[in-house]
Amino acid sequence: MDHRQVEQQLRVVSGKAGRRRLGGRAGAVWLSIALAETVHGVLRGWWLVPQIGEPAARRVGFVVGCLLVLGIATLSSRWLGACTAAQRWRVGALWCGLMAGFELLIGQLRGLDAAQLAAEFDPRQGGLMLFGLLLMLAAPTLGAWLCSRLT
Repeated sequence: MDHRQVEQQLRVVSGKAGRRRLGGRAGAVWLSIALAETVHGVLRGWWLVPQIGEPAARRVGFVVGCLLVLGIATLSSRWLGACTAAQRWRVGALWCGLMAGFELLIGQLRGLDAAQLAAEFDPRQGGLMLFGLLLMLAAPTLGAWLCSRLT
């Protein structure tokens, strides 16, 4: 992309319609991440947990989940259209907030009480969710960087 194309893209995205488009696309990409993570979690529970046990399956699942998030963020980076670092970090903050709420909802649906939910986010208790949310925050920026390196 040459200098003029970058300037044109920034003008399009910086307007009100561009922000709405970016927000809608960010929501769509987040939905695909949430769907992929949900399917991944179900498959992990059905197949991996019986094979290697819950603690090991959680660690393997965390790594696979991180790769899913980074893969989707990278593959969707150009379509997402977050051209500036600030836009990418805002999208990441949106994804992080949506995923935190989604995980809390799923935890409640699974019957976890407040202490169990808090443990999911506490690394001192073996919870990896906080690290996953930090990855969600950085995923649009990391995805754009990876996309620029791979093409």
